[in-house]
Amino acid sequence: MTRLNNKVAIVTGASSGIGRATARLFAAEGAKVVVGARRQAELDSLVAEIEALGGTAVAIAGDVRSEDYHKLLVATAVERFGKLDIAFNNAGTLGEAGPSTGVSEAGFTDTLAINLTASFLAAKHQVGAMENNGGGSIIFTSTFVGYSFAFPGVAAYAASKSGLIGLTQALAAEYGPKNVRINAILPGAVDTDMYRDMNDTAEKQAFITGLHALKRVATPEELARSVLYLASDDSSFVTGTASLVDGGASITRT
Repeated sequence: MTRLNNKVAIVTGASSGIGRATARLFAAEGAKVVVGARRQAELDSLVAEIEALGGTAVAIAGDVRSEDYHKLLVATAVERFGKLDIAFNNAGTLGEAGPSTGVSEAGFTDTLAINLTASFLAAKHQVGAMENNGGGSIIFTSTFVGYSFAFPGVAAYAASKSGLIGLTQALAAEYGPKNVRINAILPGAVDTDMYRDMNDTAEKQAFITGLHALKRVATPEELARSVLYLASDDSSFVTGTASLVDGGASITRT
């Protein structure tokens, strides 16, 4: 029996990386999946992949900064599949980087809008649908950056992703009595487009790899497995957590 049999899930940031891997895994585990991101073509190819393997998915392209987009994702889940059980709010951006005194107000604000405010807007509408269904699981993608340690030049990214941890805890305390669980994953380095953009030389990649106890970076599929745990009933007594999935980066000094 699959772990998400008869479940309905939303996955944002699904066009690539962790989101795409998680959407594929959710579908393979029996969930019907509503996938969201900005790029329609990439979402359409994801739906085709899922359907070719016998799964069920529908794609809705849009901007996570829009509250109406989150309303549409929830409405699509409920209208097409009858309910909403799981939401993986994964869409994010590195944002404007560089020395913090040089980061523009617009750049900082936009990074918060995508990484933090969008997740709040998503949960705002997901919670109600889950309450109507007797409960559910919401997962946010935070990061180890700004939590266990940080790097120079990524203040907007660190601040916005750290804010997700506070949001996770507040929502978990508020909606626990309604059986809606809220957790965040904190990945270490993952081999995604964003990782390669940040680490575009062999020297940079070697440095990042060395920060981890496992002396390697993760694949998106490895992160998807941790998200699956939090989405499934296997984690039925887990809520309000900031769950490190960081290959030991937080404890490594070698």
